[in-house]
Amino acid sequence: MPIDILDRSIQKIAVIGSGQIGPDIALHFSKVFAPHGVPIVVVDISDDALAAGRAKLDKKVDRGIESGAFKPDAGVAMKSNVTFTSDYDQVRGSDLVVEAATEDRALKGRIFSQISGLVDEGAILASNSSHLEPEAIFESISNRSRAMVVHYFFPAERNPVVEVVPGADTDPAIGRAVSDFYEAIGKVPITVGSRYGYAIDPIFEGLFLAAALLAEEGAGTTREIDAVACEALDYTVGPFTAMNLTGGNPITNVGLDNYTTKIHSWFRSPQSLKDAVAAGSKWDTPKRGEKVEVDEAKRVAITEALRGAYFGICGEIVDSGISNVADLDMAVELALDMFAPFRLMNQIGVGEALRLVSSYAAKNAGFPIPECIRTQANRELPFTIPTVIRRDEGDVAVLTIRRPKALNALNNEAFSQIEAHIRTVDTDPKILGTVITGFGVKAFVSGADVNFLAKIDSSEMGEATSWGSNQSLLVVENSKKPVVCVMNGLAFGGGNELAMACDARIARAGQKVFVGQPEPNLGIIPGAGGTQRLPRWIGMEAAARILRTGRPISSAEALTLGLISEEVTGTNRELVDRGIAIVQNAANGEAPLKGIERGPIQVPEALDDVPLGHLSTAVDAILCRALLEGCRMPLDDGLKFEAKMFGAVCGTKDFRIGVTNFVKNGPRSKAEFTNS
Repeated sequence: MPIDILDRSIQKIAVIGSGQIGPDIALHFSKVFAPHGVPIVVVDISDDALAAGRAKLDKKVDRGIESGAFKPDAGVAMKSNVTFTSDYDQVRGSDLVVEAATEDRALKGRIFSQISGLVDEGAILASNSSHLEPEAIFESISNRSRAMVVHYFFPAERNPVVEVVPGADTDPAIGRAVSDFYEAIGKVPITVGSRYGYAIDPIFEGLFLAAALLAEEGAGTTREIDAVACEALDYTVGPFTAMNLTGGNPITNVGLDNYTTKIHSWFRSPQSLKDAVAAGSKWDTPKRGEKVEVDEAKRVAITEALRGAYFGICGEIVDSGISNVADLDMAVELALDMFAPFRLMNQIGVGEALRLVSSYAAKNAGFPIPECIRTQANRELPFTIPTVIRRDEGDVAVLTIRRPKALNALNNEAFSQIEAHIRTVDTDPKILGTVITGFGVKAFVSGADVNFLAKIDSSEMGEATSWGSNQSLLVVENSKKPVVCVMNGLAFGGGNELAMACDARIARAGQKVFVGQPEPNLGIIPGAGGTQRLPRWIGMEAAARILRTGRPISSAEALTLGLISEEVTGTNRELVDRGIAIVQNAANGEAPLKGIERGPIQVPEALDDVPLGHLSTAVDAILCRALLEGCRMPLDDGLKFEAKMFGAVCGTKDFRIGVTNFVKNGPRSKAEFTNS
């Protein structure tokens, strides 16, 4: 499958720079493009850097083969697909060039002046700068409409986040297309306004500054501060350890001093960092697995200071307009592997967050109190953090479920946001209908968030939980305007139930594992309409087999059964375009959508036996009741009956066994059901 950026198919990619990050960028590209025969070229003027880059890439691929992440043949292909060379002429013919050289404005400018003469006018020119504005990097080239920053994070082949930073002269359509391209190759892009440092590095480096200042003030040792930071902000590793791992002292030293004038005066390189850079030394940090004991008063003081700094830095970025709450929350959690800032503020209370920021600002000259936090605290409301993003494509609203860390699993917030968007679309005279899709290439929706199941403590609570989920999906099903589900990846459990509440479904072609209702593996039954809608879409026999065994089907089988109306080959962009066309044709009366049967359907007296294996016969008996008795009713009554049966299953021993096993051991572990 070719992958395009707007008006051209990517046939060749060049990476300039074989230093710390260039080989990792090339590795990710080769993983994606080697199967399509798209060569990757890494160019550097240093033979030593090229040799080290080749060795680094090969070593990482070999580790992947050993761990089973790559099949041996695929690993060999990935390595042979990348050429390391000092010959800049090898860049010719590239459709995408990513520069990953040293963070030096003059050097980057010279590179792009040379590169722009080697590729045609349609090639995309991107700089993996960590700080420099695109206007500064590309000032010497003539065609800046196709030039921008694409900022990767350590390690580039595995860290999903990429900041896409268009410049003042970047064609907005190309900026959006580059973001779509990175989503298509498995990254999580966020578009950020042009400002020195962009959105994420001021957080990473600003928290390091806050930690360094605490150490200089004697609030704690670097080891103690690292340990407390992991608790206070849910860091995987603390700020000093992170600086050691990334080799970030020199670039952070420069970045912090530039932030002083580029952002605000609190930012500056602390003396301890200047000394570390001059000496080439690392920070004293806890060893892996080491537990550092910290006095309680000291722990509280460090926690409050770090959280105050964290919230203030993130709030200022939102105030600046270069990013937003939804993008920043998602990107910080994924890129920096720490607690999402606005979700943490909501958890502790926005009023408390404002107190912490205000306290930090009072002790640190030049540190601003963000208006977005002050306003939200005055309203006494939590931040709204969108996980379902609406973007209007002409006269069609496109809703994208974006929870990449959870493979777009539905939680209560996502259900509520989908419902709210559909209600808004229904009253918007400019909009003909809705497309619902998922972010990324792996999953439309991987299911419902299982953690809520562990909180169900009675049949009554189970029934209420099921009926609550159904309320949101009934809003989708009863929309006055066409709703088409674009299934960009697998749809399990609640994901398939959401899809079935739509008027029509299309899917990415060739998905071997596509749709499944795995609830029996958890000791439950579907609780958001699965037992009632699936038989109405594909017939009782096929539906019962899928529901009772929990085994998934392919997209080809889904097409044969009639669950989807077509398979579409292409990227998410192409799938969404097809979904938009279906909505428009339906709304205009050119190709009306049939919709689901709302009345009772014909069902047998009993269901044939199916091989249940390790699954609970007690749960299966309740599932069969939901299917047979519910489908003899009109759909609305059947949904209420399903909720009643969901409550009944929550009263079984096997429900508790299944959910506990899932939470403790994960989805691949088989629960030891007692059939009771």
